[in-house]
Amino acid sequence: MFSWFKRKRKPVAPIITPKPRHVAVIMDGNGRWANAQGLSRVAGHKKGVDSVKGLIRGCLEHEIPYLSIFAFSSENWNRPQREVDALMDLFANALESQTKKLNENGVRLRLIGDLSRFSSRIQRLAEQAMQQTRDNQRLVFSVAVNYGGRWDITQAARNLAKRVAAGEISAEDIDEQMLAGQLSTHGVPDPDLFIRTSGEYRISNFMLWQAAYSEFYFTNTLWPDFDEQAFTEALMMYTHRDRRFGAAQDKPASLNNEQANPKPNSTAQAINSEHA
Repeated sequence: MFSWFKRKRKPVAPIITPKPRHVAVIMDGNGRWANAQGLSRVAGHKKGVDSVKGLIRGCLEHEIPYLSIFAFSSENWNRPQREVDALMDLFANALESQTKKLNENGVRLRLIGDLSRFSSRIQRLAEQAMQQTRDNQRLVFSVAVNYGGRWDITQAARNLAKRVAAGEISAEDIDEQMLAGQLSTHGVPDPDLFIRTSGEYRISNFMLWQAAYSEFYFTNTLWPDFDEQAFTEALMMYTHRDRRFGAAQDKPASLNNEQANPKPNSTAQAINSEHA
């Protein structure tokens, strides 16, 4: 009977090795989750905020220093006005209520995208949140709003074209590194692991340049159901990926066989069965 009074121990997080340095996530499925529950799409977006908090906790727990999420694309303005207005309210409320929590946990907030289309209130709150968290170094949390990968590359090319026209550089000076330095993600490494939820198999104009060598993980789980355990499973799958970046090396047959038939692992088996 004394066991009733024992404190429950927090589950020990599995050791992820190798672990991604930067995780990028397309959070998809809020509307479908809400429809399945008989709720409005707005309710689905509100529930999805909890999954974002869990994702941040997961990155902190596994000591992943960079996290980026696709919160609002440049195409999302075409959604029904009621839904857009609700998303704007959620965004503003999150900036007001969560900045203190981000600070307490050493999280630096970066907003990437064209902020000029947002209300003056949101622009002010966004600037305040970024300023208040700018010195935090435990996790760099980038939120893409009014963002598109093609827009990102276009504005980078435009900036370089202006420098060429001003005589600061020549066209021959422009290389991949220089263009990457003009992207909204400059200073942040390219994502190692790219996650999309809800069973969709596309990247929907998110980080087109940056995802050139990302490892992709697609899951049928709807975003509001994507909890810390689901994130850990994605990380475990990442550990089994062989990242060659275009290079290749011959390996002993025994090692190839071992990689082709890894030792049984309950987490990996669950993931593999989901994507079989």
